[in-house]
Amino acid sequence: MYAPERYKIYYIKKRSGGRRQIAQPTPEIKFLQRAFVERFLKHLPVHGSATAYRRGLSTHDNALPHAQNGPILKMDLKDFFPSIRSRDWASYCRQHNVLEGEDVILSERLLFHRPPGGRLLRLSIGAPSSPMLSNVLMYDFDTRVVEAVSKDHVTYTRYADDLTFSAPRTGYLVNVKSDVAKIIRKMEYPKLDINNEKTTYITRKYHRSVTGLTLSNDGRVTIGREKKREIRAAIHKAVTGGMDESGLEKLSGLLSYVKSVEPDFICVMEAKYGEETIDVIRRYGASRKH
Repeated sequence: MYAPERYKIYYIKKRSGGRRQIAQPTPEIKFLQRAFVERFLKHLPVHGSATAYRRGLSTHDNALPHAQNGPILKMDLKDFFPSIRSRDWASYCRQHNVLEGEDVILSERLLFHRPPGGRLLRLSIGAPSSPMLSNVLMYDFDTRVVEAVSKDHVTYTRYADDLTFSAPRTGYLVNVKSDVAKIIRKMEYPKLDINNEKTTYITRKYHRSVTGLTLSNDGRVTIGREKKREIRAAIHKAVTGGMDESGLEKLSGLLSYVKSVEPDFICVMEAKYGEETIDVIRRYGASRKH
């Protein structure tokens, strides 16, 4: 079975600099991966603290648990998907008694990619099964983190490789870094690594953001002032006929996202420009796709 080699490799720029490798499986492998997700993976447990890649959840659900707290500690997992290997899946299957023998080997080859020149099979950024599989394999990690930090009144959520911790006061967060490091050292799988350069503490005195959303000091989750200014300007441009199709499609997606995150702002825009006008713009992207 040559599935681990049947990937198209390309690169995209990272916002922080450098390039990120995308390994996209061929259509046939994608079809089988999606079938495996539907028939098997989606029935395996995912911890409630994991909010990415889950139907019905968004970045808003990742930020909301922290809205009523004060200081925030943010941590980042280095090379998250590629650090998850096929042997981690084999260890999970053995520990949780979900697959055996040949089925484990075949599923490894279906779900994991062998990078060019590499020997080990790794989770790829680009395979439709990778997001859900990462959540499944992180279940034990998420469980241990919650158990370790909750005794200190710390709230934890994970959005893919972004770990967020919050607490009523800074003192409660003192032990979190060492607790997480200890958990990672003791974990049999997956072998994770914290990106210390992206570890940050933020108090109420400064702009508190979680997965791109702003936590206001009155306990709300918002898109932030700058994003609102950008949207207001874009809507004005669209209404006055100064925006091309590409811009309208981008604005359409942005408004749909904002409606799920901060619907009150959409109501403000509807009051100013008319409910029908905003609805037409918001539906523009969907109509283009069809």
